[in-house]
Amino acid sequence: MTPRRTSLPLRTAAIPAAMALTTALAFLPTTATALGRDGHAAAAATADGPSLSYVVNTRPAQDPSRIRKAIAQAGGTVVVSYDRIGVIVVHSANPDFAKTVRKVRGVTSAGNTRTAPLPAQSTDDIDTPKLLSEKQRQAVAVKAKAGQDPLEPLQWDLPAIKADKAHEKSLGSRKVTVGVIDTGVDDTHPDLAPNFDRKASVNCVTGKPDTADGAWRPSAEESPHGTHVAGEIAAAKNGIGVTGVAPGVKVSGIKVSTTAGFFYTEAVVCGFVWAAEHGVDVTNNSYYTDPWYFNCTTDPDQKALVEAVRRASSYAERRGVVNVAAAGNENYDLTSDTITDPSSPNDTTPGDREVDPSVCLDIPTQLPGVVTVASTGAKGLKSSFSNYGLGIIDIAAPGGDSTVYQKPEPPATSGLIYNTLPGGQYGYMAGTSMASPHVAGVAALIKSTHPHASPWQVKALLKAEADDLACPTPYDIDGDGTADAVCEGGKRYNGFYGAGLADALDAVEK
Repeated sequence: MTPRRTSLPLRTAAIPAAMALTTALAFLPTTATALGRDGHAAAAATADGPSLSYVVNTRPAQDPSRIRKAIAQAGGTVVVSYDRIGVIVVHSANPDFAKTVRKVRGVTSAGNTRTAPLPAQSTDDIDTPKLLSEKQRQAVAVKAKAGQDPLEPLQWDLPAIKADKAHEKSLGSRKVTVGVIDTGVDDTHPDLAPNFDRKASVNCVTGKPDTADGAWRPSAEESPHGTHVAGEIAAAKNGIGVTGVAPGVKVSGIKVSTTAGFFYTEAVVCGFVWAAEHGVDVTNNSYYTDPWYFNCTTDPDQKALVEAVRRASSYAERRGVVNVAAAGNENYDLTSDTITDPSSPNDTTPGDREVDPSVCLDIPTQLPGVVTVASTGAKGLKSSFSNYGLGIIDIAAPGGDSTVYQKPEPPATSGLIYNTLPGGQYGYMAGTSMASPHVAGVAALIKSTHPHASPWQVKALLKAEADDLACPTPYDIDGDGTADAVCEGGKRYNGFYGAGLADALDAVEK
């Protein structure tokens, strides 16, 4: 498996850990007439294009009814309007919809959230997480020490951030909830059920909250990614299976991924707004917003996507939420002058394009206020796949790596991350997807220790309590005599590890 991201928008590295993903949702097109900037009717809108989804961003204090009328006359149907942040989700079959609506007074930007017609095309990934047999699990359980869950000996990642020592002092507070904005969470899993927050869970795939019972769960054909992430954060310390970084806090499922595995802007916006308004203290975001790996603010459509997600994540932070995100799995230097992105748009036909990551943003990872997490392996080095960049990476945490590159100390045998999967299962996955929830778990422990801390204070403590990690010189992870990446900065802050490795023990002590 290579360190380059596949067409999936997940932050899971292409080690034996990708997911099988198939079909998506369908929506109906609409027709109407368009409005000019002065609000008067222009030429009749046509509906001879594919039905697409759009976000329309408006200025504060605009009259929603006037904007909605303009949207309808431009050939759009409002799916949901988040008036508190000025973001409206729309479906339209008018190929000129965004161009027309951008001219309406009070609209700051508008763009289509996908390049494929509704429904989206499916990906080709068919790999599954690596599982252990029942016999192998029983052999591991025999090695568990007093106080450990049966499969905890496989979790080298917990002692790496001193989570095992932290659990001797605190498991975290039941008053703290971490929202897993992801592919869905199987709350029936015996390691997740005790800590699951039903009231803070939702399906946001269409951009509109669906609170039907179980709507947040992945179906059998969908990715297990979100369930694995949820276990890393808060798998209960209950004598069953594995242990989370913060096994005493609650976790919720905020499903934003289509069945085909796409994380579209409307769903991500819904996820952040939901978290902001339903008692979530920390969100974990182990994905990029499809279909563009990097959204260029010089492009009117992509600019609108950046603005919509920025508004939503900032709204969540203003409401007290700490947003944590994975840095990505391509070994990109996110401070480079240019990066070749071969994967966008990933819902139709991707092609190589040169982007400047200072104006073409990976969202939500590069948005203001978001904690950006790089991945380390079992030897404490930057994972071979992890993106990096001085001033971009805030902190690092275990996300695993090829066992060939970074082999853990016994009794652990794999350099990947072992945790929960749907259907009561457990398995190995790896990527910055797995690093980010470790930091989300530590943030939850900090919030448990300091219940009145603001998001800014929690983020400051995350960095202040992190263990310093100096740049490796050289960084030659495969041992071929050639540097595989260049780390800039000093021991206390650098492009590989940010402020250092997350520290769960300090989170409960300081």
